[in-house]
Amino acid sequence: MSDYSEMKPDFTKGLLTAVLQHHTNKNVLMVGYMDEEAFRRTCAEGVVWFFSRSKGRLWMKGESSGHVQVVKDMHLDCDSDALLLQVDPAGPTCHRNTESCFDLDVSFTLKDLEDTVRERSESPEEGSYTNYLLTSGIDKIAKKFGEESFEAVIAAKNSDREELANEAADVLYHLSVLLFERGVSISDVEKVLHARHMKKKNFKGTRREVEEY
Repeated sequence: MSDYSEMKPDFTKGLLTAVLQHHTNKNVLMVGYMDEEAFRRTCAEGVVWFFSRSKGRLWMKGESSGHVQVVKDMHLDCDSDALLLQVDPAGPTCHRNTESCFDLDVSFTLKDLEDTVRERSESPEEGSYTNYLLTSGIDKIAKKFGEESFEAVIAAKNSDREELANEAADVLYHLSVLLFERGVSISDVEKVLHARHMKKKNFKGTRREVEEY
């Protein structure tokens, strides 16, 4: 976790409003409140602490369920009286056993796919296709990625939208395995795309350089 020693929330207005957001799919998970001690413990321990207005005491989110909220990043708002915490939840956030206290559809990102591949690598499961690919090595993984890419091309040529969506999903899955095997994260790819996007957005060069994006 980053060093938040320079972060100075404004507690002169009372408790700090704290919004928990899933660090990968960006869903808002819940809203709680912090006093200075809860904020200090959150920074020191890397898991979310709140101040309970109803019980009048500090409490660690997940202290009874075990579903702690591991802090990945934190941001103060412009007035320093509200805090956004991007977290990795160790289970459902809501007491209803749902991901979020808000009625949101469960989001899915390529980071979730990457996490699944990593989980299979760290905890192999018998009969897992992912484990089969990872143990087969880069040549097999690259070959399968190429095959799936070609099948996506065929689906596109056949003008079959459903087939293309399915083949594209296979391409993204095999790409995730390929990237993981080579030690490249989805975040690494996102950084490249973000840099290209910002370059194009602020572009003032030649037409050829625009097309290179």
